[in-house]
Amino acid sequence: MKQTLLNERYPLFVLRLDRNETRFSTIDEICSYFRDCVEAHRCGHFIAIFDHYAHTCALPEGDIAREIRAAKNLLFCFGLSLPSPEILGLRPRSIGIAELDDQFVISFMETPMPVANAAMEDWALGLRQNGAEPQ
Repeated sequence: MKQTLLNERYPLFVLRLDRNETRFSTIDEICSYFRDCVEAHRCGHFIAIFDHYAHTCALPEGDIAREIRAAKNLLFCFGLSLPSPEILGLRPRSIGIAELDDQFVISFMETPMPVANAAMEDWALGLRQNGAEPQ
């Protein structure tokens, strides 16, 4: 799993999985896996699955990279605390799942909560056949 800055400002975790690296064969199976992870977490609350691909295809000006076959966001919240009204601007959380011909790309933005980052990273790495990051 890589940590990077997207557009030089968004701290992002990204995991690219070749199809032979995971037991899952479709984006919907991966969405179900993540939903189960969220619902099993003591502070997690599943909200929805958003079909970003279908939404963008439906727009007259919609533009999708040629290699993307499907794209969904799993929306959820950890919501351990509400220390200020402004924190709502950082919630809810989203895990992006893109399906390409030969791989899946999992991405999510870094949160200000270490427990949330650790959980999402563990969930993403759990997609691997052996559940671990390659050396």
